[in-house]
Amino acid sequence: MIRRKLQFYGRVQGVGFRHTAINAASRLGLTGWVRNERDGSVSMEVQGLDVAIERLIKTIKNGRYIYIDRITSADMPVVDNEDGFTVKWA
Repeated sequence: MIRRKLQFYGRVQGVGFRHTAINAASRLGLTGWVRNERDGSVSMEVQGLDVAIERLIKTIKNGRYIYIDRITSADMPVVDNEDGFTVKWA
């Protein structure tokens, strides 16, 4: 079990990114949150198995209108008893 803070840059707002992330994360058994940022990027904290997180990223990259220029990633401490994957509002 790991937790990552991810930041996505490119055409990532207004293209179904958060919807795609929530559906894929739920299907993959991941927990965490996703949020649009004022600079046009999207932030995400995601927790689960490494292979599932990589599959989540691949699913998002394959989104119909989503175009990711760059992703930054940082490991974080695991959050105990986190339930579900949600949209966080700024």
